[in-house]
Amino acid sequence: MNSLDLSSSVRHGWLLLLVFTVPAFARLPSADRSISPAAQAAVIDSLVSRLQSDYVYPAAVTGIASGLKKKLHAGDYAKDLSAEAFADHLGRDLRDLENDLHLRVSYDPAFQAPPDDGQQVVATKADLDEERDWIASKAAGIAAVRHLPGNIGYIDLREFMPADFVGQYYASAMTLVSGSTGLIIDLRQNIGGDPHAVALLLSYFFAENDGRHLNDIYWRKDGTTDQFWTVPVAGSRFLGPVYVLTSARTFSGGEECAYDFQTQKRATIVGTVTGGGANPGGPQMLVDGFVAGVPAGRAINPVTKTNWEHVGVKSDVPAASADAFHVAYKALLEKAFGATKDGEQRRQLEKALSLLQSDRGEVPDYKPVNAH
Repeated sequence: MNSLDLSSSVRHGWLLLLVFTVPAFARLPSADRSISPAAQAAVIDSLVSRLQSDYVYPAAVTGIASGLKKKLHAGDYAKDLSAEAFADHLGRDLRDLENDLHLRVSYDPAFQAPPDDGQQVVATKADLDEERDWIASKAAGIAAVRHLPGNIGYIDLREFMPADFVGQYYASAMTLVSGSTGLIIDLRQNIGGDPHAVALLLSYFFAENDGRHLNDIYWRKDGTTDQFWTVPVAGSRFLGPVYVLTSARTFSGGEECAYDFQTQKRATIVGTVTGGGANPGGPQMLVDGFVAGVPAGRAINPVTKTNWEHVGVKSDVPAASADAFHVAYKALLEKAFGATKDGEQRRQLEKALSLLQSDRGEVPDYKPVNAH
């Protein structure tokens, strides 16, 4: 995507690989209202219609519809007196019925859906400036870049924000860690985002002219498939050993990043099994101010011919998420120690290992939380 096209961005989920990170979902209005049983029924009918037209698993829609209507008629939503309470309850039931964490419902009367006729809506300068400022306020999802004792680099990436805006941030982070003998990429709190940004980041870890086919996304509605490859990047590439940290909270685009590293045999994955959300989509208008997140595509890895939906990305080195950094850091220090005969470097590595083993070494800010 060379320019931000709002309609294709939302329709194909580029701004949110099925994680609601864009302003449309991240900045929900505070206004709420009461909702009647008749209105609840209308929302469910609208949701079922949207699933029938867009959901990547059309065969599942009959069961979902039956389950939701059974709950409605049984009075399960009778205590949901507000629109937001009903949206939250409906979304939880929807995910439970299909075991799909990407299925969401929210109440957002300010949401404006892109046109269904496929026409592009080109972003205005004001739109682009707002998006750019929002991404800058989040440092493009980069929570930390560190140079650890023993010359090990560390990047904590919490989100893959739109690729059109993150290039300078990724280039700066990679420049800072370019002289490291090993690198840790922490995805334990990464909630996903733009698959183009995933491909951009991965591009820094292969030699120039070593193009890699990373991922495909098949779209049910029009039967098309988008391919994601590494791209040319300016600045420093990193070709040394890489360890990627994961947790149950790692989701969607964060999972794709770990999966791409793993299937390309470019990194060692350390941690727990990830959340298990592979299929992209975006927010879709229902009735009466309600919005649904509907997975409309299916990720297809070119190596495995499948994806991580429902099963998550399994680590190469299983470890509790809170311990994953310690495991990866120790492995990289030991790897560097075995690779050098320089006396001063060996002393520095021994010191870093000693500090780590005595629990006096540097540890990144990480607090395990319940996933999703």
